[in-house]
Amino acid sequence: MRMVNYLLAAILAVLCAFAGMARADDWPSRPITLIVPYPAGGGVDAMARLVAGKLSAVLNQQVIVDNRGGGGGNIGARAAARAAPDGHTLLLGHTGTMSINPSLYANAGYDPRKDFAPIGLLATMPVALLAHPSFPAKTVRELIALVKQQPGKFNVGTSAVGTGGYMTAELFKATTSVDMTIIPYKGTAPVMNDLLGGHVPIAFGVLSPALGNIAAGTLRVIAVASPTRMRLLPDVPTVAESGLPGFVAVLHYGLLAPAGTPRPIIERLNKELGILAQADDVKQKIALEGGDPLTSTPEEYAIDIDKEEIKWRTLVKRLGLRVE
Repeated sequence: MRMVNYLLAAILAVLCAFAGMARADDWPSRPITLIVPYPAGGGVDAMARLVAGKLSAVLNQQVIVDNRGGGGGNIGARAAARAAPDGHTLLLGHTGTMSINPSLYANAGYDPRKDFAPIGLLATMPVALLAHPSFPAKTVRELIALVKQQPGKFNVGTSAVGTGGYMTAELFKATTSVDMTIIPYKGTAPVMNDLLGGHVPIAFGVLSPALGNIAAGTLRVIAVASPTRMRLLPDVPTVAESGLPGFVAVLHYGLLAPAGTPRPIIERLNKELGILAQADDVKQKIALEGGDPLTSTPEEYAIDIDKEEIKWRTLVKRLGLRVE
C-alpha cells in the first residue's frame, strides 16, 4: 500500500509539472496586467510604463499598467498577491511595498516571502541627502558636527511616514545620534518646494524631482545613500564614504508574480527583463529618474527582499513605528 501511495504521488507530481508546462507554452494567451501599487505619475509608475512598453513588444501581447494606489502601496500589492498565478498579472515591486510596509503597517495584508514569486530586479535608486544652497555644511561629517553643536535646531524634510526618504532620515538619526526634527510631508513635491524656499534646510528623498534644480544650482546634493557613486552624479560621494561606513538606503524596483506562477513563465520574464535593462533608451530613462539599472536572477531578488525586509523591520521595531 505504501508503494502504491508513492507511485500515485509521483504520477501526480509529473501531471502537475506537465500542466504547468502546458500553461507556460500557451502563455501569454491574453493581455497582461501590470499592477502599480501607487498613483500615476510617480517613480514606480514611470518604471512600470517603461517595462510595459518593452514587454508588450517582445511578448506580442499588450501589457496594461493598472494603477491601484492607496494604503501606502498595500492595496495594489494585495491585489497582485491574490491574482491567479498564470502569468497574466504582474506587480511592479518596490522596496516600500516589499520590504518596509509588511512590518510598518499593522495589517499590510500580504507576506512578501510567501505570496509572491520574484522575477527579477530592474533598477536601483538611492535616497539622497539634499540641501538648500545656503546650508553651511557641505559634507556629511560637517552636517553631523553642526547638528551636534546645535541640537534640536535643524529640521529635515521627507515624504510621508514609511516612505524611503522618511525611513532613511530615521536611520540617519539612529546611526549618528543627532538631534534633529523630521518633518514628513504628504508627498515629494511639497518637500522640494519647502527645500527650495529654505523652509527646511535639508531633506532626504529620491533624486528624480530634484535633478533640474540640482543642475540649476538651486539645490545641492551632499551625498547619496547608495553602495557606490551614481553614474549620473559621479562627483557626489556616498554617505558610506563620507564618514558612515555601511550606511546604505536604496529603493529597488523589480518585477514579481503571484506565488505559484509556473517557473517557465518566471524564467522567460526574467530573461526579457535582463535584456530590456541593457537597452540604451532604458538606461537613459532610469538615469533621468535618478537611478541605475540593476538586474538579478529570481533567487537573487528573493534574497534582496528578505535582506531589506529584515533591515527595515529592525528599525521599525526599534523606533516603535506602526501605522494602523
